[in-house]
Amino acid sequence: MKTLISRSRIKKRVAALARKISKDYRGKELILIGILKGAFIFLSDLIRELSIPAEVDFIQVASYGASTSSSGVIKIKKDIDLPIVGKEVLIVEDIIDYGYTMDYLLRFIAHKKPKSVKICALLDKPSRRRVKVPIAYKGFTVPDEFIVGYGLDLDEQYRNLTAISYI
Repeated sequence: MKTLISRSRIKKRVAALARKISKDYRGKELILIGILKGAFIFLSDLIRELSIPAEVDFIQVASYGASTSSSGVIKIKKDIDLPIVGKEVLIVEDIIDYGYTMDYLLRFIAHKKPKSVKICALLDKPSRRRVKVPIAYKGFTVPDEFIVGYGLDLDEQYRNLTAISYI
């Protein structure tokens, strides 16, 4: 394994994203929807850096399983619990690569009638993109490697790494 992004770089970037989100959503009813399981560490660090109130919910989807590439078939394993009608929604994701999952989630969430839906992704892997998705808040652009750490896993392993590494 090789370190791609150090813990200190992650911390600085998360703080910068939180400042921008806080400015953009000041005075609005914001709900952060974290994508389980990979985004839980990013979301917990991000919300602690926000200077505005925000509600939190989670959704869980499956498209990888134990594989290192997406099957392209998206399944909702856990839906959100909070009502989001008329609210500002920010989907918080660990990594966007092919774009299939996020494209599906944007349509799925839009059916619940929020005021707006935007994406905050810690990592963007545009070299693999098959479906264009609008990322409003992006942490880092990463190469076409399988990435683990800081919540990202390979068959439920490596989530605990404090840096982002590739195998």
